[in-house]
Amino acid sequence: MSLAMTRAEREEFLADTHVAAVSIAEDGRGPLTVPVWYRYEPGGELFFVTGGRSRKADLLRRTGRASVLVQSETVPYKYVSVEGPARFLDQIDHERDVRSVAVRYLGAELGEAYLVATADERAAAEEVLVALRPERWYAVDYGKMGL
Repeated sequence: MSLAMTRAEREEFLADTHVAAVSIAEDGRGPLTVPVWYRYEPGGELFFVTGGRSRKADLLRRTGRASVLVQSETVPYKYVSVEGPARFLDQIDHERDVRSVAVRYLGAELGEAYLVATADERAAAEEVLVALRPERWYAVDYGKMGL
């Protein structure tokens, strides 16, 4: 019995709301692994915003690649891991890339409050938009065990 997800299953799972763990190789030590909010539509790239001068952004500039893992938090457990090239896009669309993502993760009221509370910090961070193109997929659905 295979626990692997089909292409449609893994893309649908990745498109759901999960906190992602992004991992980026770093010379001389283990990879940097940090949580991010993201957006993804089946068949496309995965997008997230980060500070332009952050360690994450610096490492992405050096390596040009990253891995992203999302998982369920309840039984039966599922996870999707993707790896591929990452690039910086020229402009952030605040509505699409920042506001809609905050509202997706926190709901309308808390999302708006978060945006107000973090506006100065985000401006100082010189945010950048990262696009990761999934090349390699690893996806498991333990619900397929029939337990």
